[in-house]
Amino acid sequence: MTHHTKPVLVIGGTGKTGRRVAARLEERGIPTRIGSRSADPPFDWDDRDTWAGALEGARAAYISYYPDIAIPGAVEAVSALAATALEGVRRLVLLSGRGEEEAQRAERAVRESGADWTIVRCSWFSQNFSEGFFADQVEAGEIVLPATYVPEPFIDVEDIADVAALALAEDGHEGQVYELTGPRMLTFEQAVGEIAAATGREIRYAPVALEEYAAGAREQGEPEDIVEFLTYLFGEVLDGRNAVLTDGVQRALGREPRDFSEFAREAAAAGVWNEPARVD
Repeated sequence: MTHHTKPVLVIGGTGKTGRRVAARLEERGIPTRIGSRSADPPFDWDDRDTWAGALEGARAAYISYYPDIAIPGAVEAVSALAATALEGVRRLVLLSGRGEEEAQRAERAVRESGADWTIVRCSWFSQNFSEGFFADQVEAGEIVLPATYVPEPFIDVEDIADVAALALAEDGHEGQVYELTGPRMLTFEQAVGEIAAATGREIRYAPVALEEYAAGAREQGEPEDIVEFLTYLFGEVLDGRNAVLTDGVQRALGREPRDFSEFAREAAAAGVWNEPARVD
């Protein structure tokens, strides 16, 4: 295969960022291989025997660690993957997290691997309200979180995908750290208020103590590692360390990032948060 016919491996290609990255690459006419357990060949973070087959013949790889790069064990896995990839794949684009010690260590592993690397470092996703942690709560009309009134510069996943796809498809982004934020900061309560305005519904924001939140997550059957991760995010990372806007989107794409209100309007118009039907 020539360089132009070799595929790009999109690890996590069925997830929030990965499926959008894959779609953008396909729109460019770039052969794309989805890295997931159900793909052929499969890719499974928990089964290293699947890695070489998924990487074989690829010219670049998008690395999105599941369930999150801040989870214990992520550094070792990402480092091992980079070493495996370098047997034939030079260009690696890593999805990372802002203000997360484990994420910074994973970044260093990729940067020191010898790859042609690009880091896409992100804050909280706007789409966590529509596709992730909080979507069911928004639909139900009440979001219960242990978030303080520290503001967060929510980033739209569409912007993340634009930056990652660009770094995978075009030269000139090697050695760059693109730290991505939205154009303004919002508290979680303000973000919920914008969603309520977009939907025309009453959606209540209810802050709770961190311990109460963790206990509730366990009662709902969340795995312990996810509970610990959420506790880490709300208890440590959401302490103001990320309450700073950056110019990563502007540097990579030459435009302003999408605003949270735009995300909320589009999600509401798509019916993402339709109010559940009332049963009499």
